[in-house]
Amino acid sequence: MTLHKRWRYVAAFCDGLMVCAARAQVGPFGQTFWAIWDRERRELLENTRMRLPGARGEVWRDAVTDRIDAREVRAEFRFGQGRWVEATCENGDDNVVWTRKCCDVPVEGEVRAGDRRLRLDGRGVVDETEGHHPRRTIWTWSAGVGRAADGRSIGWNLVAGINDPPTGSERAIWVDGEPAEPAPVAFEGLHAIAFADGSRLEFAAEAERRRRENLLIVRSRYRQPFGTFAGALPGGIELAAGVGVMERHEALW
Repeated sequence: MTLHKRWRYVAAFCDGLMVCAARAQVGPFGQTFWAIWDRERRELLENTRMRLPGARGEVWRDAVTDRIDAREVRAEFRFGQGRWVEATCENGDDNVVWTRKCCDVPVEGEVRAGDRRLRLDGRGVVDETEGHHPRRTIWTWSAGVGRAADGRSIGWNLVAGINDPPTGSERAIWVDGEPAEPAPVAFEGLHAIAFADGSRLEFAAEAERRRRENLLIVRSRYRQPFGTFAGALPGGIELAAGVGVMERHEALW
């Protein structure tokens, strides 16, 4: 059986800001990361840091608030209520992963960067995952929020390569807060997502997090750009506006 993994990832999307933060554990290795994309200044602030056992680190959570507590940045997120999608998936021999996602939920808070105070007031994404993934795992993922042409509120969590059986997967599209599972999707690099019914989302990156890690028994390489989406979702849902993230991740863990 492979190393046990656990993480909580949160993201908030507003008119002028895109913010994400995560706290992860892979076997004995702990890590936190955060990123803030100021869309008006076209400035990306970010940091990734290993976390010692028992240490709080730069990303943590109390009863109701997710927080970034770094030397140069302070932020807090408070998420409202939303419908969770939960899945337990087999990923190879004796490798079982539990995950739950909630997208297009209201989020509010504040980001303080230097002498700037920026209000968070938008929609967000929460990802909680725990289990034993295959030793070598490669996946592509996207999460985002938006508005349909008819005014309905939209959120999505889409993936290929992990937790993606034909049914009972973590894939979900929220329409006015109600989730439904689409058929498997195909990612075209980090540029587009194709759906089984011919619908398609195109992605335009604005800023990108990328990193390589080599901790001998654990190695990873990923890209995670922030950006905007255009196109259509299954069921003839035309997207009037969409923002979120794409990710390509290769891990030996």
